[in-house]
Parts: sequence; structure tokens; C-alpha cells
Amino acid sequence: MTLQGEIGVLRSESRRGTIMSCNTIYSGMCDTDQNIFSDEDPCIFKQKVAVPRQKIINTRYGGRLEYTLPKGNLMMVHLKDKSLIRHKKRWSQIMYLYYILGWRLNRQYFKEFEAGKELDSLRERLKKDRENTYILALDGDTDFQPSAVMLLIDRLKLYPEVGAACGRIHPTGTGPMVWYQKFEYAVGHWLQKTAEHVFGCVLCSPGCFSLFRGAALMDDNVMKRCTTKASEASHYVQYDQGEDRWLCTLLLQQGWRVEYNAASDAYTNAPQDFKEFYNQRRHWGPSTMANTIDLLGSGRLTSQRNSSISKPYILYQIISMAASILGPAAVCLMTSGSFVFILNMDKNIALALAIVPPTVYLILCFKLKSDTQIKIAAIMSVLYAFLMAGTILSIIGDLVKQKTFLTPSGLFLIGMGLYIITAALHPQEFSLVIYGLLYFLCIPSGYLLLAIYSIVNMNNVTWGTRETGSQTKTTAVDTIKKKDEVDFWRELQKKYLEPLKENKEQQEKIADDLRELRNKVTFAFFFCNALWLVATFFLQVIGDSVSIKIPKLYPNGTYDPTEVFSVDPIALMFLLSFAVLLLMQFVAMLYHR
Repeated sequence: MTLQGEIGVLRSESRRGTIMSCNTIYSGMCDTDQNIFSDEDPCIFKQKVAVPRQKIINTRYGGRLEYTLPKGNLMMVHLKDKSLIRHKKRWSQIMYLYYILGWRLNRQYFKEFEAGKELDSLRERLKKDRENTYILALDGDTDFQPSAVMLLIDRLKLYPEVGAACGRIHPTGTGPMVWYQKFEYAVGHWLQKTAEHVFGCVLCSPGCFSLFRGAALMDDNVMKRCTTKASEASHYVQYDQGEDRWLCTLLLQQGWRVEYNAASDAYTNAPQDFKEFYNQRRHWGPSTMANTIDLLGSGRLTSQRNSSISKPYILYQIISMAASILGPAAVCLMTSGSFVFILNMDKNIALALAIVPPTVYLILCFKLKSDTQIKIAAIMSVLYAFLMAGTILSIIGDLVKQKTFLTPSGLFLIGMGLYIITAALHPQEFSLVIYGLLYFLCIPSGYLLLAIYSIVNMNNVTWGTRETGSQTKTTAVDTIKKKDEVDFWRELQKKYLEPLKENKEQQEKIADDLRELRNKVTFAFFFCNALWLVATFFLQVIGDSVSIKIPKLYPNGTYDPTEVFSVDPIALMFLLSFAVLLLMQFVAMLYHR
């Protein structure tokens, strides 16, 4: 077995392979028909054999440590020097992909070709080897069991059209931010991931725990296109802020299927403080939007090339994206409803009052530094949490007052009830519903304040989490002795990996372009939300003349035609869209299970 840097390989058919975790590579022989990870009984105590002395090797990319493990497997630790190789995760991925797929996989066939072997036979063997070469992508803090990897391998072995598969990610850590993310991840996997899997394709196979097929990565316009240098402002957002999602976008556009296996569990550290969480989502949000727009923009061509992506599935994604864009407006409407019920306030005054705090925060985000923006968001999140507690009471109070569940508030509460039913269908994770209350209280923070922070700061393309400017230093006592491998690294470094030369004028131009892109996206994003809120405001001013009258249906199944309640068309459309999406995801979850 093998573990290496952010990526790894396992070739199941030839029983040779490499599985990688952050910055380590174990390579060797393994038997996939038996327990390929260990044939030792964990209940039997055995004295551990000391790890042999390491070999330190000087390389074109920095340094490499090599160990021969007790079972004969070779373990490599690659040390990337940022002064020799481009920094950021995408270029590390390119470095490993070309080394594993371009060098270690192809080299033996090239040698046989030079030796005079028959070309058609070599092509057929190479094609088969590419299809049975799998790369496991991991983060350095990811924890998993061997069985989780085998479930992903089985998925790729059974279905040749599957280019990547991901498992169920469980965030680990302590504190309120981690509790929030535990429920957020759970709902995202229970409903959203399963719906994507059932109706079409998973749009993002996360780099913290995913298995990729070598043939898919080596396909046209996939691995090669990943080497594209960012030349436009949008490239910095799509390519470098969400490299995992972009890789999946390329796979989908090339015709490969991406799947989700709910039984394949992996555990990864989640941000434990508010600042780290906001900075993580700052680059996740815009990159998700950029890749989704890219995929939808090529929807007709992609649906022709990819049998798993149909036009109805594209429509589903368009509705989902529209719902996410209008999230801030939905939170404002929810807040105004709380003001109406709790403070007995006029609807229009309540709506205007609900819009003031996010508008002020939006203006402050353009004026203040990032850290100050986050501090203000943290304070506002606490205040909004108290307001959301009042919203829960207002929803329950409205149901009692109206004496029916078929109200906008009732539909929302029924939707929350579906979450509980979904959790009950995942009994091992049912305890996560405890964190559901915290998740509900944090809805304004996650769907309003975070949306504002992410969009306004999308011109900041630094990661902000675990990113340092330190250089890796290695003391080399040996060098790579294989001339052809040295030539491979020299050519790869020259073609794709040489550090980009800093050009002050170009950097200033890129910064200006990113700010201009930020301004355009901010205007479009919040114009859509403002349009929704203004339309709601005028419909409330007009009153009953444009309202839809809905008879009250009582809990015993009866209704009185004279007893009706009014809903404006926009609110009804939004609620129905929310209900339809949630119901579709719930049905998909049942089918998937």
C-alpha cells in the first residue's frame, strides 16, 4: 500500500498501487482479493519493528524521504519547496498527477515500445491499466477505515463510466462552530448529495476524501486543462479557490459520472472558530457559484456528452442555485415575519426594519478590513440567534392562531419536520438533530451575513486558513540517480510548475480586475434579492387585491370556505419552490437508501 501527498493510487487489477495522504507515499504490492491493508490480527500483541533508516534525496521540486517498511513496501515523503514549485494546492495536485499517471504508469509501456513491442498490444494494455488505476485524494487530517476505501473502489470497478466517487464526510472537533457544521454536513449529505446522485451527478467530490479513476483524469481536457494558468479574474475564483469542484466540473463536461457512497465514512477536522469558518466559506461560496455557472452555461453540450446529466437535472440545478442566491431575501422576510408577530408591527415597517441591518453590514464590508468584518458578523450572529429563537415561537404561535398547518409558517415547519424524519432514517446519526436547533438559530449568519461577507470579499483570493508563506528547507544527502526520472522532473517543472514571476504591474491589474468582478457580482447578487424584497413590499402595500385566498384546512381534515388566509404570489412561489425542492431531495434520499 501507499500514502502520498494530497493524492494517491491503487491499481486493483495488477495488485500494485499507491494510496496517498498528505505529504506521504507508500508504494508496493497488495492483494485486493483479501485484506489488502493488513493480514495481522489486531488483538494479538506484537513488538513493533523499528522503521529502517531514512534516505534523504535531493529533487527538482525540493526533497524526498524514502523508507523501506517492514513488509517490504516503499514509503516516500515528498517535500515541496515553494521556491522551486508553484505554491497552492492545485499545483501540488498537478505535480502528483503527472508523476503518478504521466511517469510511473506510462513509463513502463514507453520502455517496452522502445524495445520493439507491438504497438496495438501496448495501447490495449495501457488503456486497461488506466481504467484500473485509482487515485485517492485526502487531506492531511482525514481519518478513515480501509473498508471506506474499498467501497469507493468497488463503485469504480462496477461502473466503468464513473470517473470519481466520494463518501460521507464527518466534521470533527469541539465547540459551537463544529456542532453547526456537523448538522450542516449531515443535511448536505443526507439530502443534497443523494439528490444529485439519484437525479444526475454529484457536482463536487471533495478533495478531503475522494477516489478518482486514472483514465478519467487522463482524458482530454481534464488533467491537461488543470494546468491552465489563471489569466482572468474569474479564473482565480474558479481555478484556485475551488480546485476540487473545478476538477469535477471538467470530468462532468467530458462525460464522466461522479457518484456518492453514503456508507463510505471519513472524518476530517472542521474550523473551530468563527474567523476560520468564515474564511473557509469565503472561497468555497464564490467558487461553487462560478463552477455551477460554468456547468450550466455548457449545459446543452454537457447533456449531449454526459448521459447522467439530463435537461430536467439542469433545471433542478438552476432552481437550486436561484434558491441559494435568494437566501438573504428569504432571511429578511423571515425576520420581518417575526417582527410582525412578536411586536405586532405593520408588515411594511417590519420588512423595512429587517432590511436595515444587512444593508448596513454590506456597506461596512466595503469599508472595513476583513478581520473587522468578521468580528461585526460574529456580534450580529448572536443578536440574530436571539431573534431566531423568537421566530420559532412566532411560527408556533401563528399555527395556533390560524388553527391550521397549511400556512406559509406551517409549510416551513413541515419542512423542518422532514429533516427530523430524515435523521430518523439515519439512526446512527440521529443524535445530530440536537445540533439542528443551533443550525436553525444560525440561519441568518450562514445564509445572510456569510453570503454578504463572501461576495464582497471574493476579490481576496488568498485562502486565509492554514496558509503560510514559509519556505520548505531540506538537507539533501543523496540525489536521484535515474537519469530519465531527473529529465522527467526537469521537463515537468519547466512546462507547468516553475514559480510564476512576480510582475508588479500585472499584479495590480489582476487586483483591479478582481475588484471589478467583485463589484459586478455583488451588484447582480444583491439586485436580485432587492428586487424580490421590493416586489414583496409593493404586494403588501396593494393588499388583498393581488393576494391569493387559500381556504383553511383544519387538523381534522375539514375546512370552512368562509375561513381563508391570504398569501402574496411571490411568497407563495418561494414557499412552493422550497417545498418542492425539499420533497424531491427527500424522495431521492429514500431511493438512495
